[in-house]
Amino acid sequence: MNVTLASWLVIAVALALANLPFFNEYLFGFIPLKAGQPGTPRSKHAWWRILELIVLYLVVGLLAYALESRIGNAFPQTWEFYAITACMFIVLAFPGFIMRYLRKRRH
Repeated sequence: MNVTLASWLVIAVALALANLPFFNEYLFGFIPLKAGQPGTPRSKHAWWRILELIVLYLVVGLLAYALESRIGNAFPQTWEFYAITACMFIVLAFPGFIMRYLRKRRH
């Protein structure tokens, strides 16, 4: 795998995983949550979505590190790198946030 393909793969996976918490009601996409009251629809709390974003950010980071190590020498990173990539991950999650919380729903 060359560097260009690995870069685009990490970006595509980051885009998909950043929006995953907002497009379903399962934890990490496959763990069902218990319903609060009988007869009420199941819905994830915002804190679960934030926790998912953090864990999925770490998953994307591990994937990127694995691909970088496979291609060649993995470079050491400082806190600035992680701060910038976390902000980029949050920006990639913006479409899912819009669809979940800011879109006007017609009943």
